Amino acid sequence: MVTDTAADASRYLNREISLLDFQERVLALAENEDLPLLERVKFVAIVSSNLDEFFQVRVAGLLEQHRNDVTSLSPDGLSAGDQVIAINERVTAINERIDAVFTKDLVPALAEEQISIVSLDDVSPKDRAYLDTVFETQVFPVLTPLAVDPSHPFPYISDLSLNIAVLVRDDEGETRFARVKIPANVARFVPLEDGGRFIRLEELVGTHLSRLFGGFDVLAWSTFRVTRSADIAVEEDEADDLLAAMESVLRYRSRAAQAVRLEVRSGTSEGILRMLLNGLQLEPEMVQRRDAPLGLGTLWELYGLPRRDLKEESWKPVTQPALVEVDGRAPDLFAEIRKHDILVHHPYESFATSTAAFLSQAAADPNVLAIKQTLYRTSMADDPAIGGEEAIVRTLMAAAEAGKQVVVLVELKARFDEAANINWAKMLEAAGVHVVYGVSGLKTHSKVLLVVRKERGEIRRYSHIGTGNYNPKTARLYEDLALFTADPDVGTDLSELFNLLTGHAKPTHYRRLLVAPHALRSGIVELIREQAALGEGGRITWKINHLVDTEIIDELYAASAKGCRINLVIRGNCSVRAGVPGLSDNITVRSIVGRFLEHSRIYKFGDTATGTAKHFVGSADMMTRNLNGRVEALVQVNDPQLIDRLEEILDVTLSDDVLAWELGDTTWTKVPTVDGIDTHETLRTRSLERAGLDPSGSASG
Repeated sequence: MVTDTAADASRYLNREISLLDFQERVLALAENEDLPLLERVKFVAIVSSNLDEFFQVRVAGLLEQHRNDVTSLSPDGLSAGDQVIAINERVTAINERIDAVFTKDLVPALAEEQISIVSLDDVSPKDRAYLDTVFETQVFPVLTPLAVDPSHPFPYISDLSLNIAVLVRDDEGETRFARVKIPANVARFVPLEDGGRFIRLEELVGTHLSRLFGGFDVLAWSTFRVTRSADIAVEEDEADDLLAAMESVLRYRSRAAQAVRLEVRSGTSEGILRMLLNGLQLEPEMVQRRDAPLGLGTLWELYGLPRRDLKEESWKPVTQPALVEVDGRAPDLFAEIRKHDILVHHPYESFATSTAAFLSQAAADPNVLAIKQTLYRTSMADDPAIGGEEAIVRTLMAAAEAGKQVVVLVELKARFDEAANINWAKMLEAAGVHVVYGVSGLKTHSKVLLVVRKERGEIRRYSHIGTGNYNPKTARLYEDLALFTADPDVGTDLSELFNLLTGHAKPTHYRRLLVAPHALRSGIVELIREQAALGEGGRITWKINHLVDTEIIDELYAASAKGCRINLVIRGNCSVRAGVPGLSDNITVRSIVGRFLEHSRIYKFGDTATGTAKHFVGSADMMTRNLNGRVEALVQVNDPQLIDRLEEILDVTLSDDVLAWELGDTTWTKVPTVDGIDTHETLRTRSLERAGLDPSGSASG
């Protein structure tokens, strides 16, 4: 600990509430009338999905602690139960904002643009006949009503599924309860014949319930939705086969995970609510009543409508100048990387013509002997650079089938991607790839790729270290960085890191890498203390996703107390208090929230003007789980031109007055617009200029 007061709860912001602060910053985009209409709809979908995950993971973990009488407190001094109470109060207010912006603002605005969400009560007899046909032919065959009575116990309600609770009365006047699951493989917003009006699927089902309960009177029905815990651990020490163990965990999670939240529409009858609470074994305080339709994450369906006039101008990433085709011929990427290190900035610069092209070229090159890569999350998104639908996984399979030594570390414990990663692992193994599942007790979160090539009788290593996943889809949505280098020190570092991940090698001293969990924490602390020792001459600038680790925060507080200037750009979780007299006078915190998800991590220590600054990029945030429980990697960037690129990114994000928010002790406020500096638009323009294109006419595609 840096000081005797390190455990003082007033020194830290609550981690969970800080994440809800972030959701509110995203929600403000949905409320921003200056944004295109469907972009606002998209941000409602994003916040709704983010809150689902928040309850699946964060709230589920707190409830588990509360049920088990765990007495430890959060760094800000709250018990698990206290945090759940505070979360529920905050989420209630957020839900009210979501419901209001959707029902009172977005729905009427969509109707004005001929995208109408209508009720069956508002349609003509002709429309009603059409919807009757849709129900009979496309919906009714896949519905299964489940009764609840002495011979039919309360059914298992799957996580995040949309359901209808029904009260019916039989011929003898007895009231019975049933549940109907709304099929997830049918469009949530059912189009009418004109294609501009839509009815919600649950309303279509609800008005046809008599078809499901023949001979019974339908007394009442209401939609509901259950959120279950997704935070189930696998006991690796007891698992002889991690793959089989993870498959078993997924089966358990799909059938037995604890319910942690019940969402119902406002006006749901007390009788239905009692049945649901009893059947789900939930307390009343875990009920959320909503004015808007439940599960607004499905608004992505409306965002997918072909209405470009209601969306941001689409962005086609440019090719990094060092990687452009010459006379229609693809560049020799190995030759380009040998000349100098290359930094690619997604989504402004293309994943397809950089990372994907590099891997594809390595797979086809007869001089490449081995490819080693970590996979945390990936996808099968179309990627023309590597052959239509063939994405990263298929390229690795092709390399193995071509006789190359291919080693892939697949992280089976990547939350919500476990099932997909199990499938990838099986496909890779079938193709002859050596698949490993990481280090016991740790998640492998680092984004690293090593290509070993024989050149003129010698071995040369080419390295890729990124801040984002090897995923063509998210590379168009997330802001990330990727470093390509042929530097022997980095190549040696990655070779030793892969030996640690795949074999029984012990942690080593790396040359240009900081690697968790063995040396990243101590390395960051040492770098902070170096700047603290300079007093008012010290400078620390970070652009990261999350900062919650109390030891790191205490080190920043100590550096601030000595006069070191600390500028932090933090997208999400932030437990540091900024600008508090006597605690953090020299710390400023801001957050950039806009069309792209800020995902890159840049760590700068020192003053650029003195020429002594050190810059690092990589996968790690300053969270205890990243520093202690994951394999992470940061790499020091040494090339002066690449350092200039990193400085540009930091300067723009620190100057932004369009997308930026600032933290004042405990409250986030929107930065007032003065100069109109928009991080995403500014960096997009500069990427076009760097590629020799006209920013005024070359950004669409």
